[in-house]
Amino acid sequence: MSNSPPDGLPRYRLLTGKDDAVFCHRVSEALDLGYTLYGSPAATFNGEHVVVAQALLWPEKD
Repeated sequence: MSNSPPDGLPRYRLLTGKDDAVFCHRVSEALDLGYTLYGSPAATFNGEHVVVAQALLWPEKD
């Protein structure tokens, strides 16, 4: 695994969006690239739907 994320992506990412399959696929794609989850997901309700957030980090090479 590379020391840096692919395609110029940042080491830290915070994905946010409506709590649906699209959001879950975005998180899964980041994990497939090599990111790791950072902390627990957060959720809130905006009056229409649940909005979620998940932080991800690119692991540091030992």
